[in-house]
Amino acid sequence: MTFWSLSSTAQEETKVGLELVLLADATGSIDDAEILFQREGYAKAITDPNVISAIQTTIYERIAVTYVEWGDSNSQDIVVGWQIIDSLESAQKFAGELRQRPRRAQGFNAIGTALLFGKSLIENNNFWGFRRVIDISADSANNWSGPPIELARQEVVAAGITINGLAVLCRYCSGRPNSYDLEQAFEEQIIGGNGAFVITADNADTFAAAVRKKLILEIADTSDSGKAALK
Repeated sequence: MTFWSLSSTAQEETKVGLELVLLADATGSIDDAEILFQREGYAKAITDPNVISAIQTTIYERIAVTYVEWGDSNSQDIVVGWQIIDSLESAQKFAGELRQRPRRAQGFNAIGTALLFGKSLIENNNFWGFRRVIDISADSANNWSGPPIELARQEVVAAGITINGLAVLCRYCSGRPNSYDLEQAFEEQIIGGNGAFVITADNADTFAAAVRKKLILEIADTSDSGKAALK
């Protein structure tokens, strides 16, 4: 299989079934061990046979993915740049790079900035996606700097991009917020667009499984066949 990235010399956009930005929480509540834990969960999920099968049944039989860690309004790091995943081999390449890169993002939550950063990555790449999705993980819904979440969400959704969420409640992270329901906050404040949804990572043991379920739903869209793959 051929690996694709933004460094490609191709003059025309490459068509894919899905352009997917994975925005992973790298704020102050996430220490370096937890960063590695999150990355390993995504690496295992992206190489799961069910995820590969979902990719190969999409239109064009391939998707484009990038992995970004976000912190405050001045800290967004592209850990793995855009790559096409169309096989186990290409998924393993993506996972290998994800495991190797150092952490750079840090600071207090700037979810609005992260969402707009994801939008920019989609609008300025070399791909044309049948669908376009930003997938943001977080262990809180606070927004301490940058644009308000609501304004960022409106701009992203208006551009035809869906925002999905992974509410991280695992014990190796900061746990469940004391003053509000994190999943409800995701539903009301963060996600948006066609078929938007929230998946919960309840604990460390189920994190990779939650990511796998989320990826299958995103890749397969919210069709009945996609939901059936989760059962």
